[in-house]
Amino acid sequence: MRVMDVTVALDIGGTKLLVAAAGPDGRLLKSLKSPTPAGLEDGLRLLKEMARECAGGRRIRAIGASIGGPLDRVTGVVSPLHQPAWRAVPLKAILEREFGCPFQVDVDTNVAALAEWQARPGTSRRLLYITVSTGIGGGFVVDGKIFRGAGGVHPEIAHQSASWNGSSHDVICECGARGCLEELASGNGIRRRYGKPAEQLSDEEWAQVGRHLGQGLRNLATILVPDLIAIGGGVACGAGERLLGPARDVAASNLKLVPVPRIESSVLGVETALRGGILLAANGADV
Repeated sequence: MRVMDVTVALDIGGTKLLVAAAGPDGRLLKSLKSPTPAGLEDGLRLLKEMARECAGGRRIRAIGASIGGPLDRVTGVVSPLHQPAWRAVPLKAILEREFGCPFQVDVDTNVAALAEWQARPGTSRRLLYITVSTGIGGGFVVDGKIFRGAGGVHPEIAHQSASWNGSSHDVICECGARGCLEELASGNGIRRRYGKPAEQLSDEEWAQVGRHLGQGLRNLATILVPDLIAIGGGVACGAGERLLGPARDVAASNLKLVPVPRIESSVLGVETALRGGILLAANGADV
């Protein structure tokens, strides 16, 4: 009897690696999680081991991967902002050589947005997915297709200008610009701004972070006019309504000329990028 082929998804994050294998119907068969090693070679070796373990001896038909931007999705060279050890890595060439199958990679929030859109059939034509995690990013799906900028460049929604207590001048982001939303509401930004990890924030501190996030949501809703904004990522999932409540209130109270979109938590949670990776592997570059 022929052994079933599988597709494999890789979610390469700054703090954790997630890997899963799925059967022909897209159902996840096995998934694994591990802390992200500090070094590139250790990280690549671990990814290969996890992929093989998830495949369980089955032939890997295709691989879809998500990682922070920037990256070149055609050549598969990645340079995630929050993972210095992974700069200018020809990930596509490395993994296609290792596994002998097609490999696709895209910015993690694009991949997650695709999965989130598919998980909500018929509820939204224009879905903006935002992850609030180590950093902040977003992906915009219109009628099932990922929105891409000029030259296919991924829009960086977290690097819009926001304010800190009314002034943005003292806030310098990791990207080098001043006043980015990322510096005010991401996990890294919270740690620098409050001197402690996000999970240790008080309710009032969460409300302050949420109000800053709400300013960003207002800007995005005004420009993109989505039906739905779905918010995921470790920081957002951990905080829940302590973050989303104030963010939703600020966005809604300041949107005057466009409809107020639904602002909800991700329905897929920590599996969003993995499920998107399976879609990416199955559909290739046509997303």
